[in-house]
Amino acid sequence: MKSLAKEANETPSKPDSGSPSSEPLPPMPGAQPPVELDGLRIEQPSAAAAGLKAVLNTAAFAWGHMGVARGTSALLKVNQKDGFDCQSCAWPSPDEHRHTFEFCENGAKALADEGMRGKVGADFFRQHSIADLLEKSDYWLNQQGRLTEPMIRREGATHYEPISWPQAFALIGQELKSLASPWEAAFYTSGRASNEAAFLWQLFARLYGNNNLPDCSNMCHESSGKALIDSIGIGKGCVTLDDFEKTELVLIIGQNPGTNHPRMLSSLEAAKANGAKIVSINPLPEVGSNRFKNPQDFMNPLKAVPTLLGKGTGLSDLWLQVRVHGDMALLKGVMKEMHAAEQAQPGSVFDHEFIAQHTTGLDALLADLEATSWERIERDSGVSRAKIAELAQLCIRSKRIIACWAMGLTQAPKSVQTIQAVMNLLLLGGNIGRPGAGPCPVRGHSNVQGDRTVGINERPPKAFLDKLGKEFGFTPPEQHGVGVVDCIKAMHAGKIKVFVALGGSFLSATPDTEFTAQALTRTDLTAHVATKLNRGHLITGKVGLILPCLGRSEIDRQASGPQFVTVEDSMGVINRSQGHLEPASPHLLSEPAIAAAIAKATLDGKGGLDWDGFVANYDRIRDRIERVIPGFEDYNARVRREVFYLPNAPRDQRKWNNAAGKAKFAVHELPDITQEKGELIMMTIRTHDQFNTTVYGLDDRYRGVFNGRRVIFLNKDDMRELGLQAGQLVDITSHFRGLKRVAHRFQVTPYDVTKGACATYFPEANVLVPIDSKADESHTPTSKFVRVTLAPSPDTRTGAAAILREARETQRSGAQLAPA
Repeated sequence: MKSLAKEANETPSKPDSGSPSSEPLPPMPGAQPPVELDGLRIEQPSAAAAGLKAVLNTAAFAWGHMGVARGTSALLKVNQKDGFDCQSCAWPSPDEHRHTFEFCENGAKALADEGMRGKVGADFFRQHSIADLLEKSDYWLNQQGRLTEPMIRREGATHYEPISWPQAFALIGQELKSLASPWEAAFYTSGRASNEAAFLWQLFARLYGNNNLPDCSNMCHESSGKALIDSIGIGKGCVTLDDFEKTELVLIIGQNPGTNHPRMLSSLEAAKANGAKIVSINPLPEVGSNRFKNPQDFMNPLKAVPTLLGKGTGLSDLWLQVRVHGDMALLKGVMKEMHAAEQAQPGSVFDHEFIAQHTTGLDALLADLEATSWERIERDSGVSRAKIAELAQLCIRSKRIIACWAMGLTQAPKSVQTIQAVMNLLLLGGNIGRPGAGPCPVRGHSNVQGDRTVGINERPPKAFLDKLGKEFGFTPPEQHGVGVVDCIKAMHAGKIKVFVALGGSFLSATPDTEFTAQALTRTDLTAHVATKLNRGHLITGKVGLILPCLGRSEIDRQASGPQFVTVEDSMGVINRSQGHLEPASPHLLSEPAIAAAIAKATLDGKGGLDWDGFVANYDRIRDRIERVIPGFEDYNARVRREVFYLPNAPRDQRKWNNAAGKAKFAVHELPDITQEKGELIMMTIRTHDQFNTTVYGLDDRYRGVFNGRRVIFLNKDDMRELGLQAGQLVDITSHFRGLKRVAHRFQVTPYDVTKGACATYFPEANVLVPIDSKADESHTPTSKFVRVTLAPSPDTRTGAAAILREARETQRSGAQLAPA
């Protein structure tokens, strides 16, 4: 059978390929979050990240959702060796000495959100039709509480209704067995899933007969993996937490640690205390990269008052306000300055011993730098040569450099190439495989890296498939499966008929909301394993299932006793995680139990595996992981004793397992980021009150936004040129290959964003991200590079309530997708 991914990419312009046609899509009521403007206000942004407000918000959120005693008890177990790993980001915890409160404000919100007392079960769904729920905001849906029992939306039904677990599993098995080909099903994975659950999930999919294993990594750090594997032979970062205390220079590129990875601020503070310089490269200022008040200081009598009354620790020594997707031009400029300094004083800048012994491609890189004009560098980067030279001097003086990046680099057309430019800069100074130096892609969800390690990969390496097949006595399929974008297009084209998701909020996380919603409705069955209700559960196939699972903070009781799971953090460290709270409902199953039950119902004994045995004792799952995946030797014993690091050849041995056998300098043309008159480049961002697509609250205090989300941040010069006023409502139209996508009624908000750019929150703005706009090689949606124009919203009536009423009516008919 022809690869669905290949087939979708061969004919992107034909309607049956799964790509949008030139005709408008029919409206999909409720696919987008409703327009809510009432009460939105703009105030002064925060002057420092964290501080007393973070402490107070943490207490209010945890105690308000869980109660004082239960909330405090649970917080004391977050990221502790005898507790559970934080449900949110993948920033590592110290190997040894951990704080009593080893969590950040957003981690506390994630815990309280999972442990909240509200319940969503049969009574809730009897009271609320699906149509009614589609009119609610994502925030409202999430606030209703924990899912407590399996639910089914039968074909044509207006409401979800209860279904037993055996019936739900039988239905999934029946649908999967009835497909003409196993390639007509897809098995999505969220980065929250544990190593044990993810390993069973991929094993089941491959025994079933396909590699259709799209996952959230396809939408975030896929570009990092592609770039790093080619450059240095491993798709992961090469630093540890200790390296931040030994480094001389930290580059933060396209990342907002204050909101997305708040515990990273402690590492940056430690770096500063040891004399390191910090440089922030970003199109808009982020308070978390600038100044930090460490909440841990309130525990120290000598630091509490100065922290409360002072300005906090200054972090960034230099902020370079780069154009959106101008990072490669900036990096070329830095290396061009370094090359000139090396030519002036040979041997003073580059690490020639490292380059000669460990790299290839230097001459081509230097020739490219010489051929790239300063005029082009300054124009495309938006940064002056003088500022670029300032950064170059820091790089020249620093012999230990860490480069951190996140979605600002990975979600653009030339993301892979830009990340390889970061690697070029590090390689020139030998900044890999030495203390205090190396690449640090900062992962988002807490086990997204671990899921890929244990086999969640639509393009699995042959070596992995060979070991998996040998261990389990079958021949895994070698044909590549579909990632997220191609999965959506295949569902839209009717080629994938069953979609089963192990966690996540698929509709809200993916691009092109209207197209994705329509794709989901064209399937025969959608099934979602979840802890909380989200919009994706309401846009279903002919039949929809909700399968409620245990949260990470909850006790997982199986036949052999309480179980723990493991996760891999952003630096390749394996941690155990064991819940301590009583489950929200007696009807919840663990993710490994759900994966195993679906496998049993579908495979009818194929493979001869004891799925019940895996669920009874997760040690048995880890035993099999140990025999398939290098680095997990003595897995069960080691993880009970301590955290442990997976092998990292570039970091540990300066060994390069890529095609060249050496670290590779890569040469790429600069991306075309020219803009038409009146055109802006939109990037989607998150608020401080959300993690990924989960909305915990309606404030973004770091940017001064309160009680609302539907804002567009604009440079004041762009506002003046476009004739827009602060507080005005505008419609945003994206432009791609002759198609327009429109999102209505965003409030203009002045902000120090780079000229020619704008920023909006996701998932509200995901409707504007074209399904076919994806990064070269990685196919990651380009959510940080969307060409848009703005127009005043047509409603000229005064009064927020009147505007809101009409906005809701417009939203119910769905966003418009019209030909240009």
